Amino acid sequence: MFQSFVFLVCTIALVSADLYLHGPRGSNNRAREKSATRANNNRLFDSQNNARGGYNYGDKNQASKSENDHYRMNYFQSGKSGKTDLTIEWTNQHGCGGNEDTSPHKLNCNLVLQYMCQPDTSTAAPDDSITLRNGQQTNTQDYQKPNKNNDENKGTVESRRNDNVRADRGLHESWEWYDSCYRRERNKGLFTADQNLQDNNQGVSSAVFTRQNPTDNRRGYECPEERDYFPYWHPTDWRDIAVLAHNESWCSYYRANSFNSRTYGECVESFTGGERKHWSVANNATKCSDLGGEWVDYESYLELAPTFTTQQQCLANNNNANQQSGIVYKWGKPYDRKKIVNHEVITDACFIAMPQIFCKSADWSRVNHLGNGREGVTLNYTWSLPHFPSLEKKRCVLRMRYNISTDDYAPFDTDSNDNQKKTNNVVIKRSPIEQNPLVNIGADNQLLQLAINTDQTGRTFQDRSHTFFISPRPIGVADTDHIINLNIRGKRGNIVQVYPAVEYDFSPNNLHITTQDLVHLQWTGSNTHNNEAPGGDGQTGNAGEGNEGTDKNNLVEMRSASENFPTPYEMNNMHKNMEVVWSDAGLSTSASAQKDYAIQLASAGYYKCESNSVCGGDSVEKKNKLDELLNGAPSSFPGMIFKMNKGNYNYMCTRNNNFSNRSQKGKIVVN
Repeated sequence: MFQSFVFLVCTIALVSADLYLHGPRGSNNRAREKSATRANNNRLFDSQNNARGGYNYGDKNQASKSENDHYRMNYFQSGKSGKTDLTIEWTNQHGCGGNEDTSPHKLNCNLVLQYMCQPDTSTAAPDDSITLRNGQQTNTQDYQKPNKNNDENKGTVESRRNDNVRADRGLHESWEWYDSCYRRERNKGLFTADQNLQDNNQGVSSAVFTRQNPTDNRRGYECPEERDYFPYWHPTDWRDIAVLAHNESWCSYYRANSFNSRTYGECVESFTGGERKHWSVANNATKCSDLGGEWVDYESYLELAPTFTTQQQCLANNNNANQQSGIVYKWGKPYDRKKIVNHEVITDACFIAMPQIFCKSADWSRVNHLGNGREGVTLNYTWSLPHFPSLEKKRCVLRMRYNISTDDYAPFDTDSNDNQKKTNNVVIKRSPIEQNPLVNIGADNQLLQLAINTDQTGRTFQDRSHTFFISPRPIGVADTDHIINLNIRGKRGNIVQVYPAVEYDFSPNNLHITTQDLVHLQWTGSNTHNNEAPGGDGQTGNAGEGNEGTDKNNLVEMRSASENFPTPYEMNNMHKNMEVVWSDAGLSTSASAQKDYAIQLASAGYYKCESNSVCGGDSVEKKNKLDELLNGAPSSFPGMIFKMNKGNYNYMCTRNNNFSNRSQKGKIVVN
């Protein structure tokens, strides 16, 4: 047994707290449901959010029939010197930020941002246990528990895995990750209050049992212990982006203990043939040695650098240019998910080190409110996307966790020594918090019951994006260029129908840039946001324009944000001052290039140009007329990258901007 020296990610008792990602679109475990509530809250991860939240994955054009039809947002990676910035936007229900002196809150909190990436594959949804995928179906991947004797050989394990994993179901963590979690002994130094944590079928109280998850309820292949605590004390596939702490004094701790910055160990045992097992019961070096295993310290990494096969070759890359760009080559044992899945021994190798986790105090947000922060600005964090020296296209997923706690007990100092203890089913030591306790308020011994659930007094809320790409920069975009992503958030319906998701808006909707910055405009939408029954605890229906259930967007210039009519092209200011450096439809070389780009944006990519002589069947002259409400337009728009001359530019979506119902307008200010 060992003590936990980690920050316990906690929350209030008996709350329906929520965390929802809006940009990039958070799934909240949704796939393609037409219902207002998600079909399966155990599909990929444990969100503990309201079932109505989240957004469906995007469709390339019409409703997807397989994962090949899904649209994955495609962001371009940072250069060695030029950053690519993506604005992450969310709402959290119970507030965060503030300080005890000037703006005290009713709770402690933190927000943790992480991502997972892997080299992209040519198959959208291969039938394996490792490739990130959205899943066409809403079912959870299967899991058959190991035999009680824990004596499986490699063939038996792989057969069990192959029987469990399906290509048409979503997958983030690997099957091997959960199987290891199910077998490995949990950290028994943690505070579990009066919860009765169970054992697995091998008699081990393993890492799938936590105070928040005392039974072995499974959500995807997520490991409950890793989910509930940060920083985690074992290696993990998640890369740390940022922690927005309840108090900046904790930042030195987070920086030192993030897996980005230090090694964490794992017990490695072998099959009889010498292949690496993906699991061990041991959770510490002593127990590992007793079992005949080897305790190995692993490192997180940005990506592998397999072309450098010796330590000398590897470290020779740490020249001044790479160091100035934050690229650090290291030699050691990378926590290689692919090798673990393939039961290969992880040997020393060359890899790119992760940067230090970013940490600051969380921005202020209001308690009991799923809305904006101060000054009406959406809660946000600007993530500078990584630069992958290999220039490989990556398939990724974003994860965010929200943790809140009270001071009814010391959340950072309370551990297993404070747990309730029983002898012969009689309590001999009480926990500092207990289930629904009775309290004497001093009025003639009048007792009142408090609403406290001890598996929630230390609770984590979570949302994740659908899968997306981080790709090499396209031709026309220099390594030194600064790219700023401009996207669209929200889904079809009025403010009550979509809640706790949001209505359509640009993200960010007020963009301040310079004449040298590049804007990457891109969006995605679903064709199954019908918001039908069951509606849960909210209203069904999908008020809006055009075909029911469909997300359609476009962008046209307008003279002023207070108006609701677009500016005629002949009077436009935006496109005359726009230089397009990349377009998914290809750069126009015609004399009417500016007008062609305006047509692409206004038609959501349905048309590529005006003239038949320029783009043939994709032109306004030749292609079937587009429906006025964009019904025939693609749901997703891979977009374009452009720079702007100095000025103020206002724009809107003609379909969704509906005065007195919803506003979908944006502004770019160029200095």
